Amino acid sequence: MYCKFLMSTLAGAAVEWFVSLPNGHITTFDQFATLFREQYLINRAPPQIFYDVFDIKQYQGELLKEFLNRFGVQVIRLKPTDETMTVHAFNKGMLPGPFSELLLRYYLKTFCEIRCQAMVHIAAEDRVTEKHGCVGPFRLRIAG
Repeated sequence: MYCKFLMSTLAGAAVEWFVSLPNGHITTFDQFATLFREQYLINRAPPQIFYDVFDIKQYQGELLKEFLNRFGVQVIRLKPTDETMTVHAFNKGMLPGPFSELLLRYYLKTFCEIRCQAMVHIAAEDRVTEKHGCVGPFRLRIAG
């Protein structure tokens, strides 16, 4: 009865796998559960651990704001227990640039401090970008 009930919850490749089992091959639900786990356990992503924050790297051309948000999401998901490690992972993941140079000059101890400094830096970058955007269109002068 359990097998028939579970069958109604399966979809796609899982249904095809279940239907392909030979008749009479499964005699108990425990046997079915073991076969099912063996079949699909390999497809499960390995659990993430807090050291995985060191795998988060800033992409070429990725804005600081985008990297900061992406890194922050992963920090929330992975729940690293060592603040120093989180700060070190962020520093290692950043591409060289003005903000990474700032981090080298000022030793920030928490990710919260990094986030605050990054927000100031991002706001300044946005003002510069906005200022450059306010310049009138370029006009060609044709001699003649």
